Amino acid sequence: MPCIDKLNYEILYKGGFKDCAEFIRKNFKNVREMDAGEEIFEGVFLIGIPPIPVAYEDNYIIFPYTKPCYGTFVLKINLEEIKEEKKEETEKNKKSFLSKLKFW
Repeated sequence: MPCIDKLNYEILYKGGFKDCAEFIRKNFKNVREMDAGEEIFEGVFLIGIPPIPVAYEDNYIIFPYTKPCYGTFVLKINLEEIKEEKKEETEKNKKSFLSKLKFW
């Protein structure tokens, strides 16, 4: 499961949730409206007032992200990086699982 803090992301905008949603709708063509609680990629769920705009362009996903105590941001993340993070996590879990088997 990727952690947002471990990914290289670009903050495109900071503001209230409504402002962030409007920013996405005005600045991107490929926008899909989603519900709160939907998983946009493994381990990352949308928080906010539906409909929540999620945009994609080239190999990037753009979405509003609320971080407690910091507020809401519009993040832009490269999907290839998410795949790499997942691959590393899978490799780590495989090694952990195999090393546990040695002790049985």
